[in-house]
Amino acid sequence: MITGELKSQIDRIWNDFWTGGISNPLTVIEQFTYLIFLKQLDDKQILIEKEIAMLGGTTKKMIYSDEQKELRWSYFKDKDPEVMFDLFRRPQRHLNDLTVFDFMKTLGTDGGKFSEYIKGATFMLETPKLLDKVVQQIDKLPLDNRDTKGDLYEYMLGKIAEAGTNGQFRTPRHIIRMMVELMQPSKTDTICDPSLGTAGFLVAAGQYIQDHHKDWFLEKEFRDHFNSSMFNGLEIDPSMMRIASMNLQLHGMEKPNLVGGSALAESNDINGQFNLILANPPFKGALDYDEVESSLLQVTKTKKTELLFLALILRMLKLGGRAAVIVPDGVLFGSSGAHKNIRKELVENQQLQAVISMPSGVFKPYAGVSTAILLFTKTNSSATDNVWFYDMQADGFSLDDKRNALITDDQLEACFANSETTAKEVTGKCDIPFILNDWQTINQKPLTKNFTDRTQKSFLVPKADILANDYDLSINRYKEIVYDEVVYEKPQTLIADIKELDKKRLNAMNELEKMLE
Repeated sequence: MITGELKSQIDRIWNDFWTGGISNPLTVIEQFTYLIFLKQLDDKQILIEKEIAMLGGTTKKMIYSDEQKELRWSYFKDKDPEVMFDLFRRPQRHLNDLTVFDFMKTLGTDGGKFSEYIKGATFMLETPKLLDKVVQQIDKLPLDNRDTKGDLYEYMLGKIAEAGTNGQFRTPRHIIRMMVELMQPSKTDTICDPSLGTAGFLVAAGQYIQDHHKDWFLEKEFRDHFNSSMFNGLEIDPSMMRIASMNLQLHGMEKPNLVGGSALAESNDINGQFNLILANPPFKGALDYDEVESSLLQVTKTKKTELLFLALILRMLKLGGRAAVIVPDGVLFGSSGAHKNIRKELVENQQLQAVISMPSGVFKPYAGVSTAILLFTKTNSSATDNVWFYDMQADGFSLDDKRNALITDDQLEACFANSETTAKEVTGKCDIPFILNDWQTINQKPLTKNFTDRTQKSFLVPKADILANDYDLSINRYKEIVYDEVVYEKPQTLIADIKELDKKRLNAMNELEKMLE
């Protein structure tokens, strides 16, 4: 968690971009990302040079040649703004005369996963003054610590959520973290997000492992798995792909497997590859049938992306693989054949384990749609028994457009520690600790708590009841509401009370008139 001073530094950088004429939040983050990457390249070169000086040699490949020293961060950061700007924007005089920005785009795989997606990048800073101001401030950021630089980047990404422009917004970090805690990634999992965005789910999964299972990193086999095949994602937007790859890189995941292009297209032939999928697929999108991979239409013939992604996730999971997916409420109760087919698939042919209904304000201010989290396991057999429903009514923030915090940062952090004390402190303000505790209890054998009372937030529904309701998964279909009896006075009593009040009013008026005589 970053301090107020570091937040202020990021705010100043953001403001410099804004006053410099770059107001689109995605553009700001892209340009910020490029400059961070350039500083990281130079930092790596400095480490290589130190290794050579100490050991007399190295097996690592140099990033910059001696002739390219003026393209290095440590060189141009101290130059006059006009000289620095010329190194970024000067016209190419001959084949090897690269700008700082052009050099970054020539690295390919040598520059890590981020540089693989940078070929279409464009340098957007238009003045020497703006470039100099941003470079000087980035140079002061503590980018030598993985946790700090990851938190700094996450804070910058949070600006997308504040702006909510271009339809680009992130799933709230605490909701992502709750989903990861529910799924508890294991040592051998291969994890995927087929609608990657800024890679928040993969970052949270990696952080969960680093926080809970440091001992795993003592094993070379796991380290190799973590660094090469554990984290996977698909993303259609090249800009988001660059942002996601940098986010992962800054969080210590330098070689994720990221695929560009539409996850729903024919070109995506991934089948039975992942143990765990975490996703918040796009809502309310629509594709023509000829744009969609044919096997998905066999599960549910629809143009709606939220239904197609569920079919895709089932296809991409290995047998026994688990998924936690955010869906709009319409998926739970929609009456079309496509809606019913996907719900029937989950209930009859797979193992649907949980439906966590979230309040409509979770995605405000940019979307007020009600959503739910589906938890299921791919079994390809009838494995659904009881489905756990939870009526989440509070997430620790106000449910209006302001989304003000209702609990402290320390209390939010403690919500993920299954603390009974914290649960009492946040009752009525945040349901996260109760959701995590109940999910843990439900997965214990034998069951140590009764979940049959449907007047509560948390309860189990037998599969037979879901079948009887035509596979409707909306919580309102099963939750029982207890109405308090209201006793009203008899009309005669009310009339008598009114007459008494009139009498008192008339007496008061008479007294007032006497005082004025």
